[in-house]
Amino acid sequence: MARVLAAVTTALHRIRKPRRTRTNRGTRTNRVRRPRTAPRVLALTRRYRVRRPHPASELVHQPHPYARVLGLMTVVLFGAWLGLLIVGNVRVPVGPMDTTMTLRPSLDGGTKINIAPLGALELRSHEAPLRLDVDVDRLDPVRSQALVDHPERISGLQDEVARDVEHGTLDLAVRSCVAVVSGATALGLAVYRRPRRALAAGGLALTLLAACGGTAFATWNPHSVLEPKYSGLLSSAPSLVGNARSIVSEFDVYQKELARLVTNVTKLYDATSTLPGYEPDPTTIRVLHVSDIHLNPASWKIIASLVEQYDINVIVDSGDTMDHGTAAENGFLDPIADLGAPYVWVRGNHDSLITQHYLEKIKNVRVLDKGRAVTVAGLRFAGIGDPSFTPDRAVDPGGAQAQRLAGEQLASVLRDQRVAGTPVDIAIAHEPDAARRTDGEVPLVLAGHLHHQEMEVMKGGTRLRIEGSTGGSGLRALEGKYPDPIEASVLYLDRDTRRLQAWDEIKLGGLGLTTAEVSRHLPEENKPGAAPLSPTPSEEGPTPTPSGGGSAPAPSGGTP
Repeated sequence: MARVLAAVTTALHRIRKPRRTRTNRGTRTNRVRRPRTAPRVLALTRRYRVRRPHPASELVHQPHPYARVLGLMTVVLFGAWLGLLIVGNVRVPVGPMDTTMTLRPSLDGGTKINIAPLGALELRSHEAPLRLDVDVDRLDPVRSQALVDHPERISGLQDEVARDVEHGTLDLAVRSCVAVVSGATALGLAVYRRPRRALAAGGLALTLLAACGGTAFATWNPHSVLEPKYSGLLSSAPSLVGNARSIVSEFDVYQKELARLVTNVTKLYDATSTLPGYEPDPTTIRVLHVSDIHLNPASWKIIASLVEQYDINVIVDSGDTMDHGTAAENGFLDPIADLGAPYVWVRGNHDSLITQHYLEKIKNVRVLDKGRAVTVAGLRFAGIGDPSFTPDRAVDPGGAQAQRLAGEQLASVLRDQRVAGTPVDIAIAHEPDAARRTDGEVPLVLAGHLHHQEMEVMKGGTRLRIEGSTGGSGLRALEGKYPDPIEASVLYLDRDTRRLQAWDEIKLGGLGLTTAEVSRHLPEENKPGAAPLSPTPSEEGPTPTPSGGGSAPAPSGGTP
C-alpha cells in the first residue's frame, strides 16, 4: 500500500512540473518547445501583410493631384503678395521729392503716381498682373531751396529725375524678388512643414515674378503718359495733366515724360503751398462741350469752375438743358450770362421753342437752328435743333425719319457754307442719328442725348463726339441703383488748322458722390509716329460733293 501511494505521488509531481530543456549553452530554462513549423508560418504572415496592407490604411483619403497643385499655387500667390506688402517697396529721392515705389498685384497693370493731396495719375504703361505705385511722400526743403537759389539747375532736372527713376526701379526689382521668394517660402514652410515644399513654393514664386516682368517689358508703352487719367482735386487737373500741344511736341521717351510730370508736381509744392494757375497754350482753342443738363442747378457751378480752370474760349451745349420746356423753367437759364465764356446752344428733345426764345435774349448765347452758322472764338459753328419735343405727348415725335431729315438739312447747309468760302469747323446736333448724316461734310460734329460719352471716326472721315450728361441725368439719377456721373469734355483745337488735337474727358461723381476723374485722349493721327489724317471733303476745297454723305443712321436712342 505504501508503495502504491508513493508511485501516485511521483506521477502527480511529474505532471505539475514543466519539462526542462537544455539550451546550446547547457543551461536549463522553463521555455516550452514550439513547433518547428512556426518560422515558416510567421514568414508567410509577414509577406502577406506586405502584399496586402491592413484594411484600416485604405480609409485615409489621398489628396487629388489637382487639389495639391491648387493648394501650392494659393500658397505661392498669397505668400508673394504678403512679401510685397511687407518689404516690397523702396524709398527713392526723385529730384527734390522723396518718393516710395511699390509693386502691387493688379489685373490691369499700368503705373499709378499718387500726389497727395492733389490726386493721382494713372498711366497705361504696361499690360501685366503687376502695377507700379509711385507715392510722392514729401518735398525735401533743402533740395527745393537749392533749385530756388540756383534756377539754372532746373534745366538739368529732367536728366537727374530720369537717373533717379532708373536707379529706384532697379532697386525695386531686386527687393521685390527677395520679398516674393521670402514670402512664398516662409508661408510654404508654415503650411507644409517640409523644407522641400517650401523651397518649391519660393522657386515657383520667383518664376511667376520673372514671367510678369517679361510680360511688362514686352508690353511697355513709353508714350502712355500722353494719355494720362487724373483723379483727385478738379482744380489741379490742368496743372498735372498739362496742355495738349506741349505733350505732343516735347515728350518722346518715358523717363523724360515722367520727369516732366515730376517737374510739374514740384511747381505745385511751392513755399506758400498755393496751386499755380493753368497756363493754356496760346496756339490752341479750348472748347467745353456740355449736354443734357436736365435742370440740375449744380451744373452751372461746375461749368463755371471748368471755364476758369481751363481758360475755356467757348462753351457748346448740345441740348436737353431743360426737362419739360415750360416757361416756369426759364429762370433756370439765367446763370448762363455769368459763366465767363460765349455759350453756343442747340435745342434738344426736352427743350421747347419757349426755351429757345428765352435763350436768344441772353447776351452771350448763340442759338443755332436750321443750320445757322456763326463764328465764335475763331471757330465756325453750325447747328440744328432737335425736331422732336417728347414732353408733349400730344405731338408725334417723328422718330428716326425726322432725325434723318434734320441731319440731311444740316449737311446741306454745311455744303453751302463750304461753297461760299466759309467752311464750318464744328457742327452740332442733339441726336447722334442726325449728327451722323453730316459725315464727310465737316471735320467734327458734336451731339448728346445718350447720357454717356463716345468718340468715333465715321466712314467719311468726320469725327463724332457724343457727350454724357453734364447734369447727371437730372432727377432721373434717382431712378437707378447708382447715380449717373456728371460728364463734360474739354476739346483742344489747333488755332491755325482748327483740327482736334486732344480732348479731356471729365467725370464727376453723381448725386451724393465726391469723385473726380480727368482722362487725356489723343486722336490716332496726332500720336507720335502716326501718319497724318487725310482731310475731309470740307477741307479739300470749295467743290460741292454729292448729298447724303455718311453712314446709315443707327436706331433711335429713345428719349433720355
